[in-house]
Amino acid sequence: MEVQRSFATHDGTFHADEVTACALLLLFDYIDKDKILRSRDKEKIAQCEYVCDVGGEYNPDKKRFDHHQISYQGDMSSAGMILLYFKEQKILDQDTYDFFNKSLILGVDAHDNGRASLEVGVCSFSQIVSNFVPKQHDVPEKEQSEAFFAALGFVLGHLKRLWERYLYMQECKGKVLAAMQVGKEYLLFDEPMPWIDAFFDHGGEKHPAQFLIMPSGSHWKLRGIPPTSNERMKVRKPLPMAWAGLLDGDLKKASGIEGAIFCHKGRFISVWETKQDVLKALDIVLKEEKL
Repeated sequence: MEVQRSFATHDGTFHADEVTACALLLLFDYIDKDKILRSRDKEKIAQCEYVCDVGGEYNPDKKRFDHHQISYQGDMSSAGMILLYFKEQKILDQDTYDFFNKSLILGVDAHDNGRASLEVGVCSFSQIVSNFVPKQHDVPEKEQSEAFFAALGFVLGHLKRLWERYLYMQECKGKVLAAMQVGKEYLLFDEPMPWIDAFFDHGGEKHPAQFLIMPSGSHWKLRGIPPTSNERMKVRKPLPMAWAGLLDGDLKKASGIEGAIFCHKGRFISVWETKQDVLKALDIVLKEEKL
C-alpha cells in the first residue's frame, strides 16, 4: 500500500541531486520530512509516493525519478527531473521553472552527470553538499542518515531563500518596467530593489539607458549599466577617469560636488550623500560624454 506524501532515495553516501530533489518536494509541500526513507529495499521503496535517484525507473506519471539506467539518455539528474515534473504538472510556471533551473538545478544536474568542469579555487553548490558526507567511508548508516538530513536542511534553507528572493523580484518587476518606460539615458529609482534581471528579461539589451540611480542605505548610488545580462562586470559607459578610486575630499575636489563619498576604481559605481548630489554627478557624466 502506497504511503501518501512519502519519499524514497538510496541509503549510503549521498549527492546534491537527490538531496535537492527531496528539498524541492519539501519546499512546495508535496512530502513530509518524517516520511523520508533512505533504502535500496525494493519492497519498501515501492510503498513510497515519490522515488528519486534509485529504483532504475524514470516515469513521472508514477512519480519515479531515477537517471542511472541505460533507458534514460537525457542530461537531468533527479533534481532536474523533479523540477521538470513541477513544470509539467503546472505546479510551477515557465518563468519560475527557468529561475530555479538557471539559478541552481542545471549546475546540480551537470555536476552529478559528470558534465561540469571543476575550477581551481571555485567551490560549487554540489561540492558544498558533498562536504556534508562523512569523511570516513565506512561509517554506520545512522551517521550517514544524520549527515543526509543535515545536508537536506542546508539545501532546503537555500531553496527557501532563492524562492523568497524570486517572489520579491517579481513584486519589483512592475517598478523596473515603469522606470524603463520613463528613462532614456538613465533609470531612476526612489527605493532600493533588485532590477537587473527584470531589466534584461524585458529588452534591456536594446534599452538606451547607460546609468542607474538608486538609494543605497542613507546615501545614493550612480551605477553604470552592463551591456548585456552575461557581461555584468562591464558597463556601457564608465564613470570619469578623474574620479576613479577617490574618496571623500579627493572626490569632492575632482567632481566639484560637496556630497561626494566614493567612486570605485573600476569606474562602474559611485556613492553620493543625497539625491541632489547624485543627479549632479549624472549631469557631469552625461555632459562629458557629449563633449
